[in-house]
Amino acid sequence: MKNKFLPILTLAFCAFGFVSVQAQTAVDYMQTFSTEYKAIQNDTWAYTSSVSHGKSARKVDKRRVELITTTKNALSKAKSSKGFNSNTEYRDAVIEYFQISYDVLNEDYAKIVDMEEISEQSYDNMEAYMTAREQANEKLNEAGKMVQTAQKKFADDNNVNLIAADDDTDKKMEIASQVYKHYNEVYLIFFKSFKQEAYLIDAISRQDLNAIEQNREALKTTAQEGIAKLKAVKAYGDDRSMIENTISLLEFYVQEATIDIPKLTDYYLKSENFQKVKSNFDQIKEKSRTQKDVDTFNAAVNDMNAASKTFNATNESLNTQRGKYIDAWNRTAQKFTDKHTPKL
Repeated sequence: MKNKFLPILTLAFCAFGFVSVQAQTAVDYMQTFSTEYKAIQNDTWAYTSSVSHGKSARKVDKRRVELITTTKNALSKAKSSKGFNSNTEYRDAVIEYFQISYDVLNEDYAKIVDMEEISEQSYDNMEAYMTAREQANEKLNEAGKMVQTAQKKFADDNNVNLIAADDDTDKKMEIASQVYKHYNEVYLIFFKSFKQEAYLIDAISRQDLNAIEQNREALKTTAQEGIAKLKAVKAYGDDRSMIENTISLLEFYVQEATIDIPKLTDYYLKSENFQKVKSNFDQIKEKSRTQKDVDTFNAAVNDMNAASKTFNATNESLNTQRGKYIDAWNRTAQKFTDKHTPKL
């Protein structure tokens, strides 16, 4: 999500059209590291991007394991290299980058794979999962900055002119970082209400009136707060699709909690009342039943039947609308990331 990498730089020489032996040697020296560095950088970008781009970290874990091996080999190779004219600053920076990359892939992302398994169990779990990914990628970002600084210093010290390549991975990662920053901010607002509605649906399935009321109020509050937050979120460029689509979904949740759920609750109350009336009615011997007893029983039957009809219609409508809004949200999110996330 905040996967930022630094430029892979092509090399050119200054000094009036000729290249000195020392400059050529310096370029060769830099190239021995930059080739390996670029490969690791691109592979890491491909992996972290795939995880951030909706693919399961568990499903692409084979790629992570392979990258760990590649990075470990690059680290060993770099450690065996000597300095240039007794100066090891650039080499050491590359070594540290490989070490950080190895640690992030081997440790941080191993935990992220496990966290993904329980991320959807609660809002707190999801927030922790996204934060862990963000922090892991920030470590790679800082390591990349360190290499860039060392690379520039080495080039300056050895009269090598660096020209940034047009398709640098770092530029793509900078864009991707902003894309996923926006996506994550909106997603967490969406997920909080999405999860709260799941708690409400569970309470309805259990016909737990107290839990229904508690979760209904919580959904209404969460959705209203989410709408207010979304209105303060800045669009990604001129693209407000994620914001507007999520607001539409949360407005559905507000309507559901405010208008529709009470209709479902009413059925449970009418059904509960009917059972009480029926129990009392059944205890009265048939010859002892008064017209009032019969009228009370029939009224309870009619109330429950009417409430049942409303319940079924409301429940069917909610299921239809919920599916429509969730599908629209998923399509919008996929379109947003596909449109704005750079590809290698």
